[in-house]
Amino acid sequence: MEITKQQYEYSLNRIEELLPLVTDETPASDRNAVELAIVSDIVEAYEKSYFPIAKPTIGELISLSIEEKGMTQKQLAEKLGISPSRVSDYISGRAEPTLRIARAICMLLGIAPASMLGM
Repeated sequence: MEITKQQYEYSLNRIEELLPLVTDETPASDRNAVELAIVSDIVEAYEKSYFPIAKPTIGELISLSIEEKGMTQKQLAEKLGISPSRVSDYISGRAEPTLRIARAICMLLGIAPASMLGM
């Protein structure tokens, strides 16, 4: 069954109404908790269909990770033993790291290898 925009919008509004009524202490069998779970599933299904989230690029992964670690591109380059311009190439998408460099980037920045491979 396809979810309509009207059902989606109704569900979004209903979630806003139900959230103050359902707490961590609310039993899962509570009427409001059950309804909240149902309308949440509707919203999730609609958003997966109409607003899919694209997987981040290698460049985005590297850029976000060095920011989270408080590093600079230059510092990453030094740790990898490559030039800062090469790191810039990876971030901009002008080049992709070799398997050896990709492995080192994953280890240094705590990136899941599957993410680096686009999985």
